Amino acid sequence: MHELAIVEALIEQVDRELHRAGQTGRVVELNLAVGRLSGVHSGSLRFAFELLSPGSVVEGAAMNISEPPATCRCRDCGHSEPIDELAAQCPSCGSGNIVIEGGRELTLDSIELEPNES
Repeated sequence: MHELAIVEALIEQVDRELHRAGQTGRVVELNLAVGRLSGVHSGSLRFAFELLSPGSVVEGAAMNISEPPATCRCRDCGHSEPIDELAAQCPSCGSGNIVIEGGRELTLDSIELEPNES
């Protein structure tokens, strides 16, 4: 399950970002984008997060995952259509002259910290 390695890297990235920004507050929420064609299973990512977060900088944080769709765009007929799996040809005209746009994201979009009590 490569999701374990992804979560290990995610925790390291969050730790680096907090140090870089000079933030010391508790992480309460992470927002990630995991494209539908990224090859990463969101359920496995959540499971790995539950296993690895205790004792880390993200312990107790919520992890929100958006799943950006991919689009198949045909260079011949101009048809554009959302897809959930890789396509080899245009769903409209059958041409192989297509471009797959989006859906491969695997990004940490934001880190939310506990509000400071001033």
